[in-house]
Amino acid sequence: MKAIIQRVTKASVSVGEEQVSSIGRGLCVLLGISVEDTQKDVDYIVRKILNLRLFDDENGRAWSKSVTDKEFEVLCVSQFTLQCILKANKPDFHAAMPAELAQPFYNSLLENMRCAYKPELIKDGQFGAIMQVSIQNDGPVTIELTSPKGPSDPKQMAKHEKQQQRKEKSRSKAPSESGREKGTPRPRRDPHASSGADGDVSSDRET
Repeated sequence: MKAIIQRVTKASVSVGEEQVSSIGRGLCVLLGISVEDTQKDVDYIVRKILNLRLFDDENGRAWSKSVTDKEFEVLCVSQFTLQCILKANKPDFHAAMPAELAQPFYNSLLENMRCAYKPELIKDGQFGAIMQVSIQNDGPVTIELTSPKGPSDPKQMAKHEKQQQRKEKSRSKAPSESGREKGTPRPRRDPHASSGADGDVSSDRET
């Protein structure tokens, strides 16, 4: 999931000639949902939006307060074009979640955000509509955020991680096991020499 988070003095969404949503000071968030997104991506994005310290404190110190600390508003706008992949000069949107799946997923994200914050301060546009979004960026301050998930499927990532762990274990066992399996004779050791494991016995030889 991708999010473009902008600190604003005001923002609004209109469909045609009708304004459907607006906020004062706070954050305007453009959200692009991927076909691979899960609840973990929702949790991460919601947590970051509400906790990013993008505002000054009461003493004017920058980057000290979050939108929840200041009790400001959040305007979310679904924007599938954030999942664009360019093919030459033509945008391709196959990485975006299909609308019939994305709408309930997006609504779930909004519900999570309202449960985590004051629901009356969470606003949104109109999913699937051609919207005009007016943003008065404050600063300007714009943060690009991507949920931390690799390009591969989570199950495949877990499988790969287990394989790597098994390889590391096999490497650590390989020297002793291979010697026993092949019947390699162990070299004779000087009984007076230091073993390295039992400590330095050179002082015993010198006495």
